[in-house]
Order: sequence, then C-alpha cells, then structure tokens
Amino acid sequence: MGDVLAGFHAVWEFDSDSVLIRFERGIRRPKLFQALGERRIPYEALRSVEVSTGRRGAVVLHAVPRQGADPLMEAADGQLKEDADPYRLVLPAEREAPAAYYADQLRAALGPAAREPAERHLVAAPEPPLHFKAYDGKASFDGRSVAFRWFWTGASSAKWKSGDQTFAVGELAGVEWRSPEVVNGYLRLLERDAPEARTGAADQDPTAVVFDLGYGPVHESLPFAASVLQAVRAAGPAPDGAERPAPRRPGSTGRDPADIADRIRHLGELHGAGLLTDAEFTAKKAELLAEL
Repeated sequence: MGDVLAGFHAVWEFDSDSVLIRFERGIRRPKLFQALGERRIPYEALRSVEVSTGRRGAVVLHAVPRQGADPLMEAADGQLKEDADPYRLVLPAEREAPAAYYADQLRAALGPAAREPAERHLVAAPEPPLHFKAYDGKASFDGRSVAFRWFWTGASSAKWKSGDQTFAVGELAGVEWRSPEVVNGYLRLLERDAPEARTGAADQDPTAVVFDLGYGPVHESLPFAASVLQAVRAAGPAPDGAERPAPRRPGSTGRDPADIADRIRHLGELHGAGLLTDAEFTAKKAELLAEL
C-alpha cells in the first residue's frame, strides 16, 4: 500500500506485506505504547479488521490478531484495557473515510488461514534483556533464562526458604500473566516437567512474582511475559527428552557482600521466629556464603 495513517496515539505505515505501527511518545500516551516503541505486524498475523465509533465521536480502526500470532496479546489473554490495545488506531471523526478505506485494504490482504490459530508467533516480542520490580522480588530475563531475586522486605518465608530462582528457557512450558490492574496480579512461570500445575497463592510459589500498587506495571511486566513466552515457544522441547542445563548469566561472577549479609540477617530473623529449623538455617546460610 505504501501509505500512512496517523491517529491520536500512533501512526500506521502500510507496506506490501505488513503494517508498521509507530507509537507516539508523550505524557498522555499509554505507557505500554511508549514501552513498545514500534511493532511490525505481518498481514498474515491478522484475523480480522473492524471500524467502529469510539468515544466523543472518534473513529477506531481495529485490527484483530490471530490466536497465537502475537506473544504480547497471547500473554495478555484479554486483560488489556481498551485504550491500551496496541491494535486500535483512534482517529478524529473526520477521518472516517480513510479508516474505512484502509480497513478494506487490510481485509483484502488477509490470508486464507486468517480465521485459524497461528502455528507460530508471527509478531516479534520485545527483545531481552528485560527486567522489572515486583512486590516480592526482581524479575530478570536475558534471553536464555529467567531469574527471580527475592526482596527481604516483601518475599514470603516460603520463597526465602526456596532461595533465589533461575529457570532456563528450555525448562519452561509457558507464562501466566495476571494484570497488576486487578486484585492479586502476578507473573507465574509454567515448568515443562512439573508433576502438576501450580495453583496455589502466587506469594507462596517460587515460580511466581506478585504485583502490587506500583510494582510490576503493565508496561514493564507484560512485555517481559511476552518475551519469555516467545523464547519458550522458539526453544521447544529438549531433543530426546534431554534436560537442558541452566545457562550462566553474563556477568554473574558473584554477589554483593552487603546483599548477602542482609539475607543472612533476614534468615536469622526467620530462624528466631521459628519459621526455619536449625538445619534449614544452617543450609541456607552456607548457600549464601558460597555465593561470595
């Protein structure tokens, strides 16, 4: 098509086989859009295209992705608010005719499999390294493994007993993201060879980090979840059922002694409160000292 359509929060640039969505930056722009920057959406990733009337008479051009085509929308699982949907282009009322024209052009470009789930991700997720602060720990992803480092001020005793966690991409089957904009939001990693799915409270689960007011915001935790999900799908199962070794993260040559001291001090508090046995306290203290 080679044309450009500008809306309130984004500009869509139409190419022969895809549309490049460039999100505008600014104080009043959704933070998720600012975090994404821009995204290229192949036409084969789309299921349908709609034009509707939005608030205050605005016109909305809405492209609907195919199931499984976009890791971001797959991770979101319908939890995004309408104004944070990156596939909605909101235009002034007088732009209704161009919106209808481009909707027709996009519909004509849809492939024969548009109504079917995609067999693979067709839209790229944000690239690692990525990280964000949850209420009970810091989540990091370097493209090969996910690491959870617990905060002594927020993590439960169950997570402290389990210690900081590292999960190789090959050990994971997926990601479960519950929006921080609802009660009890969290990000949980789904382990490939776990005997049974974890369904307990996320604050007690060492494969999950929990959100709270100001922690794990959508514009940080959702791109993180999408990036992990895409890496997991790309990795697939290990060949011949072999277990993939957890890779070392670059630069992880040792821990900050002050951080180790704080953790040992917190272990002592848990031990003094009767939440850790003598054996558990001794073992965890030795593990932490070994990281120096």
